[in-house]
Amino acid sequence: MYEANVLTEGILPAIAIRGIAPFPHTELRTEIGRNVSVSALLESEKNYQNHVLLLIQENPMHEVPSKNNVLGYGIIAKIGIKIKLPNGNYKVKFDPIMRAEILEFTETEPFFLTSFKTMPTVQEDIDQELALVRMIVKQVIDNSKKLLNNPKQSLDAIQGGVSSDKLCDIIAQNLKIGENLKFKYIQTDSLNQRLTYLLEDIEKEKYMANIEDQINLTVKKNIDENQKEYYLREKMRAIQEELGDKVKKESDIEDLKQKILAKKMPASIEEKALYELSRYQTLPASSGESGVIRTYLDFILDLPWKEFSTDEKDIKKAENELDKTHFGLEKVKERILEYLSVKLLTGKNPQTILCLVGPPGVGKTSLAQSISNALGRTFVKQSLGGIKDEAEIRGHRRTYLGALPGRILQGMKKAGVINPLFLLDEIDKLGSDYKGDPSAAMLEVLDPEQNAKFSDHYLEEQYDLSQVLFIATANYLGNIPPALRDRMEIIELSSYTEQEKFNIAKKHLISKQLLTHGLTENQFKLEDEAVMVLIREYTRESGVRQLDRLIGSLIRKAIKKILGDKEPSITIKDTDVTSYLGKPIFKNSKAEEKDQVGVVTGLAYTQFGGDTLQVEVNSYPGTGKLVLTGKLGDVMKESAQAALSYVRSNSDKLKINNDVFEKNDIHIHVPEGAVPKDGPSAGVTITTAIVSALTNKKVDHLMGMTGEITLRGRVLPIGGLKEKSIAAHRSGLKTIMIPMENTKDLEDIPEDVKKHLTIIPVDTIDQVLKQALK
Repeated sequence: MYEANVLTEGILPAIAIRGIAPFPHTELRTEIGRNVSVSALLESEKNYQNHVLLLIQENPMHEVPSKNNVLGYGIIAKIGIKIKLPNGNYKVKFDPIMRAEILEFTETEPFFLTSFKTMPTVQEDIDQELALVRMIVKQVIDNSKKLLNNPKQSLDAIQGGVSSDKLCDIIAQNLKIGENLKFKYIQTDSLNQRLTYLLEDIEKEKYMANIEDQINLTVKKNIDENQKEYYLREKMRAIQEELGDKVKKESDIEDLKQKILAKKMPASIEEKALYELSRYQTLPASSGESGVIRTYLDFILDLPWKEFSTDEKDIKKAENELDKTHFGLEKVKERILEYLSVKLLTGKNPQTILCLVGPPGVGKTSLAQSISNALGRTFVKQSLGGIKDEAEIRGHRRTYLGALPGRILQGMKKAGVINPLFLLDEIDKLGSDYKGDPSAAMLEVLDPEQNAKFSDHYLEEQYDLSQVLFIATANYLGNIPPALRDRMEIIELSSYTEQEKFNIAKKHLISKQLLTHGLTENQFKLEDEAVMVLIREYTRESGVRQLDRLIGSLIRKAIKKILGDKEPSITIKDTDVTSYLGKPIFKNSKAEEKDQVGVVTGLAYTQFGGDTLQVEVNSYPGTGKLVLTGKLGDVMKESAQAALSYVRSNSDKLKINNDVFEKNDIHIHVPEGAVPKDGPSAGVTITTAIVSALTNKKVDHLMGMTGEITLRGRVLPIGGLKEKSIAAHRSGLKTIMIPMENTKDLEDIPEDVKKHLTIIPVDTIDQVLKQALK
């Protein structure tokens, strides 16, 4: 077997290790990650009985080992334990056995294969060997803590009576000297020579330790024990004096001066920087103020003053970049291209602060990144969520301990140019407390008329932000203070429709998840019907984050099948989704199957998009009370009161006996009872349901309606028409009635929805009742 001959001569796979010197009779634990090393490790296990030759890389900074940058000597070792790490590397414990001289590299690809001859330890003069060992043992016992990294291992070896050869290797490995100084022990087969080296290194290390002790004693004579900071500085000074190395502060100051002058700052800033430099020059290095000034000067030099990036000049290229990363959002893309057009025509930056407002997950932040790519600008992001301190925006005054510049100037420093795209993420999440109102500090940043002279407390001088393209994002416009909102151009991103989500999934999400999980399009296919099932039955969101996660989940389950069942590819149909993801989570509302009395379909807008809901009305003998159930909010309760008031005041016209209101209770219920409902668009629906119940006339079950009414019967406009129309189409309705004033919003409704719906604009509730009641 190979193991019987491994200690003579032969050929073994070789692994170059760096930063550590291996010794026989010890353990070596290290991480193997380079391809050439991993290949040698696996080859050793497969064909060489776990034996390998450990080469020593002379310069650990060389990333790629070669036969020219390793020593001509190495260590034969056996692989003890091998563990694969999450990053793909291997954690390996080697058991080094014997020194070896490298004769030739027979192969270098895909791993090193080396021929060698072993170097058995040569014992020459036994008396000299014993004398050296006794001297070394005495030094180790007397000075183990000063000399050794792991004193216990060496002391245990001494007490255990191990051989001189083994004792020398154990002590040399633990000696507190540089690893490169230990290479001579590996190249030498003479035991007495190795023991001599060891004794010399011990004496050198003792000498250096004694010098350090002298330095410590010198420092301690001049300082008080409680002055820790002063003690450290004095210790550093004493070390520098012992080495003959003085700090050349003057050359440092001259270097800073040249950098300040080369930066071409505005005159006021340059004057301020030179003044601070003169103060820095007069202060001693041990002064706390000296460090504060140096940090300030470094910050000024890191800020961009004249550096800028060149904008993209091809509008078509910019448009293609936006289309490549985002589906739809035509109005947003059009506004960005308008910005670029004005920039190209005038040669100046339009003073525009854009604010993208929309629910979570619709792509506001990623859209800002795409705009940056389209314009060819540096992208900087600052998240403002949870900021309550005004100093986070304007910075701290330098008189404070630990003062820092504000987030705006920190972002500019990171950008390195004066015209980046600066994203202010979640601007509606700014808070305020006793430390100030950060939204008030943002007023100057986001005012195109003022931000050319932005004032930061830390900088203490004005900074020009007029070249920056600021883009803010927000989930809810109502949380932004009016003064701050007035300084921004609002661009609303509404919830995605089902068709938009479908296209986003097909064009972006599936390919992104396949790339993330290492599959090809030939190995995994998600049919269109299955995507629609995911959208309708497993997600209910404005954006596509959960849809993205579900697609990733399907791909992971497919990978498990491909590897476990050895299937070449997986195709998921709509009927397969339940078996992969479990039962559906959501169920979309469907239209009633037949016309009913007192049941009307309303259109609702939620944070997840549009939906339909049924409003049910019953009357029964009572005392004229109005009963409201279904967890209605205050606005809907008032809508119900207004609807009943309208019906009672127009009872003659509606042919309803007035006694009905005195002798009956009217119960209005909106399923589902546990789901909170509110909003100013249910008046029309509730009125129609009340009239239907009291006149015993059925309502068209394929008709939906939305709108608020006044006490005089006028129908008021509503919001979210696009989402409500999509929900009506999804639920199978054929006709919807909308307020007349919402006709201007019809262009927002997708064409495939409009062609399947009859949309009737109405001015008054009489027009609604005429159409709805049969």
